[in-house]
Amino acid sequence: MKNKLLAALAVLLVAYGIAYLVLNSRDPLLLWDWSEIDTSEKYFPTGFVWGAASAAHQVEGGHQNINNFGRWEKQFHANGEPTIVNGDKSGIAVDHWNRVEEDTQLMVDLGLDAYRFSVSWSKIMPAPGVVDQAALQHYVDEVDTLIANGITPMVTLHHFTHPIWFEDLGGFEKQKNIAHFVEFSVIVFKALQSTVKQWCTINEPGVYMFDGYLSGHFPPGKVDPQLAGKVLENLMRAHVQVYTKLKSLPGGDKASIGLVKNMMQMDAQSQYNIMDHFIKFFADNNYNEAVLRLFRTDEFEFYMPTMADLSSKIDGASKALDFIGLNYYSHYAFNFNGNIDESLEAKAYPGEMMTDMDYGIYPEGIYRAIKRISQLDVPIIITENGIADGKDDRRADYIDRTLYAVSKAIEDGYDVRGFYYWSLTDNFEWNLGYGQRFGLYHVDFMTQERSLKEGSKTYVEIIRQAKQ
Repeated sequence: MKNKLLAALAVLLVAYGIAYLVLNSRDPLLLWDWSEIDTSEKYFPTGFVWGAASAAHQVEGGHQNINNFGRWEKQFHANGEPTIVNGDKSGIAVDHWNRVEEDTQLMVDLGLDAYRFSVSWSKIMPAPGVVDQAALQHYVDEVDTLIANGITPMVTLHHFTHPIWFEDLGGFEKQKNIAHFVEFSVIVFKALQSTVKQWCTINEPGVYMFDGYLSGHFPPGKVDPQLAGKVLENLMRAHVQVYTKLKSLPGGDKASIGLVKNMMQMDAQSQYNIMDHFIKFFADNNYNEAVLRLFRTDEFEFYMPTMADLSSKIDGASKALDFIGLNYYSHYAFNFNGNIDESLEAKAYPGEMMTDMDYGIYPEGIYRAIKRISQLDVPIIITENGIADGKDDRRADYIDRTLYAVSKAIEDGYDVRGFYYWSLTDNFEWNLGYGQRFGLYHVDFMTQERSLKEGSKTYVEIIRQAKQ
């Protein structure tokens, strides 16, 4: 009898635990029946910004011996595999450095209003305190070209890469190194502030932290949870310091400055497996909530049971956003199978249509992401959204459904100001090399010829209709 009572109590405790986690989820699962939705019913307000995005390392070329990722491309993992799939090297990428005018015309042809791009810290500052004026002038000229063609520039200061010399100093592992990033940001701001009004300080700090310090897919290729937390903390400190410094400069009061947050949603494959929910909770807590909490409260927390425990206060964080950049692609569903390492490898839901990446097509998730990030109470700009689709057989539906979800969020009162598709052209997709094709334009990497993809015409048509 006693054993039966204990067993019943255990069942009740498990049931209570599951119920608590499900009912108190910060970000509950949202599923729409797309067969019942007329996606042609979209609404976008006057002044909504339509754009595309890129990053310097992925499109410009010329980073092999000067930045952290260029060096990473030459290395190998401990198992002997190259750090980049197929041993790809970024090389000249899509030669955007020499094709600014051509690529700007591609934006005009699409009907875009804006272009988000990053500047190369390693080209502008080849050594500590040294400024390459020619490289800096390149970006001045690029901005002038964009504006002359009716394209509004949005500049990102750190998009995963930085100079080798900064990496060798310890990069963002050391709080004292933040001063170098602030110095670089000031140099770029002074050169461009008269023509650039929107600035992103740091792109996807969670991705940089996870892939560089937990999965080992990005440089420096470490697996150290405590250090991962410290790096994320320092990235957030860097954002606050750059925001505060740029705002103090001439023109700072007219600049709109934000951070770009990737909202990869964490879900449980089974609503009844308490371990699925525990894994989901801690993954979300460190990847998403750590950043959102900081911007709400000035309090930074990073915790992984038995592996990492950090907490600190970052004064001014809650006042250091003029807007939040939202990057959204999909969600992950965790499935505990008894092996914690395997279970931490996020998976798609059974039957979910896949992108060419290791995650599913989940367009309604952008509504979830908008709703959750709106808690920061600043304007939202969707700074990246797109699909890896080498066959170009899913892109049209993906764009149509995603922008329906964005439209629905706007109708429901969420302050979304713009949408930047990732990416303008196919490019070098970090550790995955050239195999993942996100671009609106297909690129022949041998000839550098650009051609508009059939699926991308849906984006062109939605923009055209929105502007009527």
